[in-house]
Amino acid sequence: MSDSVPEPPYDRVWNFSAGPSTLPITVLEEVQRDLLNYKGQGMSVMEMSHRSKAYGQIIADAEATLRRTLNVPDNYSVLFLQGGGTGEFAAAYLNLFASKAVREKQRRLGRQLGCDYLVTGSWSKGGLKEVQRLGGRPNVVVNGMVSATSGAVEYRGLPPAAEWALGKPEETAFVYYCENETIHGVETPADLVVDAVDPSVPVICDMSSNMLSRPVDVQRYGAIVAGAQKNMGPAGVTIVIVRKDLLERDDDPECTRNLPSVLDWSYFDRAASMPHTPPTFAIYVCGLVFRWAEAQGLEALERLREARAALVYGEIDARPEFFRGGVDRQFRSAMNIVFNLPTPELEAKFIAEAAEHNMVQLKGHRSLGGIRVSLYNAMPLDGAKKFVAFMKQFYTQNH
Repeated sequence: MSDSVPEPPYDRVWNFSAGPSTLPITVLEEVQRDLLNYKGQGMSVMEMSHRSKAYGQIIADAEATLRRTLNVPDNYSVLFLQGGGTGEFAAAYLNLFASKAVREKQRRLGRQLGCDYLVTGSWSKGGLKEVQRLGGRPNVVVNGMVSATSGAVEYRGLPPAAEWALGKPEETAFVYYCENETIHGVETPADLVVDAVDPSVPVICDMSSNMLSRPVDVQRYGAIVAGAQKNMGPAGVTIVIVRKDLLERDDDPECTRNLPSVLDWSYFDRAASMPHTPPTFAIYVCGLVFRWAEAQGLEALERLREARAALVYGEIDARPEFFRGGVDRQFRSAMNIVFNLPTPELEAKFIAEAAEHNMVQLKGHRSLGGIRVSLYNAMPLDGAKKFVAFMKQFYTQNH
């Protein structure tokens, strides 16, 4: 294999983990420099009171930087929460049905509103199951694609929007979807869902694994939820960007009776994300990543993500009988590329030999097997080049 690609600094590996994932080297270097004594405070951020002036500036800067980077409108709140995308399965449903706007709409209808779910893989399927468990009335707009040969449901893309079973706008509280499915390697094209949904219905989008990888028109969404541990920082922080009118409550105490405070977006909004101790260190690191992303620019990060993905998919397409990708081209994820080899034995050999070449965390999700290469924002183009060079060598030696 060619050695023309330089190795990462500090004896680091090429980390293709699906999450927690690789972080920008410059961010890690700054964390290291300030770990023992943050900016002359005489203590680490990990030791700092969240009520201190210094930490108040850290979290305020993090929010301000994210707002600038994503161009978040003033009528949206930015919240730093915990619980991950999985916690937001419940939180999104409970908060929307506690909102004044949805409750008024439900009173006009005279019965419980439905909520629309687009199921494109494991994570959106998890969101659907959580709402069913909580007693909601989810309408499955689409559930993957049906195989023409077996009749089985396959998560490899979406049918045309004209075939979606969207609920009537006057009967629907919100539409939910996960934009990038990390397990199945399915990414919904930007604006596909919001273009199809009536503007009166809030769209709730889980962007946990592709946030900050491309520009997004925030004002087209009711709320965007995202775990930080893919593109934005370490595990432990969940970002919610929510339109402020959806945080409004009426005076009826019943509206929040089934909404725990720890999941209540309005509760966190009133306390500027700090009704209690937040994950202080993780938010601090996220703020550094936001600053890094702002300096790069989302347009440049989008070009980089497309370039990385094109290298890997190019090799898959060149040898489809060996590198077997199953996702329809229009829905191929630029973040998580999944494929199989002809046998499980070859897959195990591929993973082991890749590790010998300093490339790790390539094993597919336990539910699917195969290979998964995750190419998040902090992965340089050289990482994709190194991986493709290994693919070529492995094919030559094993096909």
